Amino acid sequence: MKSSIFRHPVTGLSVTLVAISLAALALDIPLSRITEIAIYTLYGAGVNLLVGYTGLVPFGASVFFGCASYAAALSMRGMFGNEITALIFVMVFTLVLAVVLGAVVLRRKGLYFSLLTLACSQIAYEIAFKWTDFTGGENGLQNVPRPLFESQPMFHAFCLVTVVGAMWMLWRLAHSPFGRLLQAMRDNEQRVTSLGYDSYRVKLAAFVISAVVIGYAGGLLAFLLQGAYANNLSWQHAGDSLLMTVLGGVHHFLGPLWGAIGFILLQEKLSAVTENWWLLFAPIIILSALFSPEGIHGLVQRVRGRERWSLVRSRTPRRPDVIANFDDRHTKLDPSKPILSVRGLSKSFGSIVTANNIDLDVMPCQLHSFIGPNGAGKTTFFNMLTGVLSPTAGQILFDGHDITRMPIHKRIRLGMGRSFQIVSVFRNLTAFENVHVAVRARHAKRHGMWREAYDLNEVNARTWSLLAAVGLLDRAEELCTNLSHGEQRLLEIAITLATEAKLLLLDEPLAGLAEADRQVVGALIRKLSRTHAVVLIEHDMDRVLTLSDRITVLHQGRLIADGKPAEVAANPDVITAYLGKPKDEEEAAAFAPVASDRKQQIGAPVLQLKKVSAGYAGSRILNDVDIVVREGEAVALLGRNGVGKTTTLRAMMGAVEIGGGQVLFDGKDITSSASYEINRLGLSMVPEGRRLFPNLTVQENLRLAMRPGGASMDEVFELFPRLRERMKSRAENLSGGERQMVAIARALMVPSRVILLDEPFEGLAPAVVKEVMDAVVRLRGRAALVIVEHHAESVLPIVDRAYVLVNGSVAFEGSAQKLAADKELQGRLLGVSDAAATSTSEGVGAAA
Repeated sequence: MKSSIFRHPVTGLSVTLVAISLAALALDIPLSRITEIAIYTLYGAGVNLLVGYTGLVPFGASVFFGCASYAAALSMRGMFGNEITALIFVMVFTLVLAVVLGAVVLRRKGLYFSLLTLACSQIAYEIAFKWTDFTGGENGLQNVPRPLFESQPMFHAFCLVTVVGAMWMLWRLAHSPFGRLLQAMRDNEQRVTSLGYDSYRVKLAAFVISAVVIGYAGGLLAFLLQGAYANNLSWQHAGDSLLMTVLGGVHHFLGPLWGAIGFILLQEKLSAVTENWWLLFAPIIILSALFSPEGIHGLVQRVRGRERWSLVRSRTPRRPDVIANFDDRHTKLDPSKPILSVRGLSKSFGSIVTANNIDLDVMPCQLHSFIGPNGAGKTTFFNMLTGVLSPTAGQILFDGHDITRMPIHKRIRLGMGRSFQIVSVFRNLTAFENVHVAVRARHAKRHGMWREAYDLNEVNARTWSLLAAVGLLDRAEELCTNLSHGEQRLLEIAITLATEAKLLLLDEPLAGLAEADRQVVGALIRKLSRTHAVVLIEHDMDRVLTLSDRITVLHQGRLIADGKPAEVAANPDVITAYLGKPKDEEEAAAFAPVASDRKQQIGAPVLQLKKVSAGYAGSRILNDVDIVVREGEAVALLGRNGVGKTTTLRAMMGAVEIGGGQVLFDGKDITSSASYEINRLGLSMVPEGRRLFPNLTVQENLRLAMRPGGASMDEVFELFPRLRERMKSRAENLSGGERQMVAIARALMVPSRVILLDEPFEGLAPAVVKEVMDAVVRLRGRAALVIVEHHAESVLPIVDRAYVLVNGSVAFEGSAQKLAADKELQGRLLGVSDAAATSTSEGVGAAA
């Protein structure tokens, strides 16, 4: 116990302030300078409650500091007879001011929030500087009485005691349920909202608490100076507290202390050397940012070899000897009644329709999977269910409640839980705290500001149960950043379960996982479907067919099939959606490309991937991929959604993190080269979605890419005659087919030896597809081609060879003619296989 008291940061703060006070007396330094350090420490700590704990960066927190100093000075001129009463008034005044300002500025995030706070501070400065009769104008308010603490030593002692007390309260707040919620908000506000918290109100409460702390510091400064002045509100000083906090270390509780000491002492010493002391101080700040981004506190930690954030104490509650099994008592559902019903659900973005009149029921205690090609509208459907998007038309009923227009956090509190396509966790918190903050969302004291969060024994017990349920007990104390991608996926499922959801919406939970992790997560999902309604979006078709009780297929925003796995696998519309098989001869003719007018000469390898592994933010998408592209060759890169096709193209272009293997271009290793360097070697990419510059004309889009040795404008217009007519049209006014033509033409404006085409026919009408495809065939005379396309039958006739990816690995490599002739192989690797569907019952038993 004694050891913990001596190691407490507030003890360190107290010892430091007393030590520098004694040093000031011994060295004949004015004691007021140390008082100022204590006041600015509290000022910085109030700012850091927003920056370090909540993730909000106020450029103008000085609005509270400066206004509070005026409130203290004015209140002592007739309203109150002592400093303590005046300081209480200051805190009440600041609280009211913060509620009013916070209600406005918190409607915006990021840079806009920062600038709004700065604007508020500057407005206050203009008022204080020019309202001479009330504020004293340029001269300020002087000779403010200090009857209780007339002597400087008495006031200094009062300041030290109250600053230490305020810092202790902030430390308690940081460890309370509310304080730990702020740290989760800092890491991932979207995830906090998806747990059932009202993020706006939480931020407003943090904003108000921060303002009261800052306001108290401003009141103390008024009594220290015995006056109030407008310069504390000006833009020149608005960032002082933020600068001190950064200098000391925003991720450390005592960072504001070290920042205040460094800032004030350096300011005093440097200003004695030159009037333009900022010219000397600025380089110090620059060096600090470059070589010690964690500030003075972080630098000391680095020297000691113990780098970690110290905003809170680093401990996890003791693991109980006996951990109870995860209890689903809150999810007892009536299997005969739909838990979720949607009727006529539609969503459009202008003329683009992503959901079209969807009618659907989701039943309890079933695994209900949603599948469909890229752009089918699956994630849009999830976003409408959870409130991220509002539907254009239709109704959503959940557990008997109409939730069509209900806010996200209220839907979650009704019993809806969601995971995300990209892992959504709290990266700078431990695995234990990730789950703990989710469990607390259902607790009556989830917003408590005084009690220690880890003293909630019921919450602790349920957290341990959830970690045990997903197999992460031994990783409980690890920061989320140190967990593997598979462990983060398991953690996200535990977070989703912690909300006591009746309906689990899981968006691609197997994405980026190795096979062993897929088996673990797949078995867990199947187990959960016995007690929950589980709705799953997933591209691992074999597992979907194996695990699901029911499958719904979306295509171009429409529901085209719904039923048992075997029925869906045999549905002609589903086969067409996945394999691109034309339904009749007329449609087949529309897709048929022109024949190449000459036999292509296949040369030496120009582009090679050797055992390439790659992914995003710790996830591994590609596993030991080997691909060869030769001069003059056209290669198709095929596979179901989510298997890594686009990631492969990005690996070729140097636009994704490569964890292993080599990428060679003309025998040169370009694995670590930048994308622009790779492009200058002769490798170009036509990205999915075209990505033109919408405000520029067709001609301007092409001229931006033009380089010596590339195609001329006349050659481009010969390949795409329609673009000559649309040359002066802005890209935003083009049709989808015309935009695709511009995107391909742009790749030709550079001297490209290999062109990567990512879904070049996506979203185009059949006649336009034929026009673009004919142009692609003619491109073979200019460069080698790598074409990613999910409609295999439309691309195989125009390429020489094909690669098929399955879960990030090459499952087939061979001639396009061979793959086109083998319908069974196409169905197994690319489509919805009957064979996989018929094994459902066996797979379910194995997974369970």
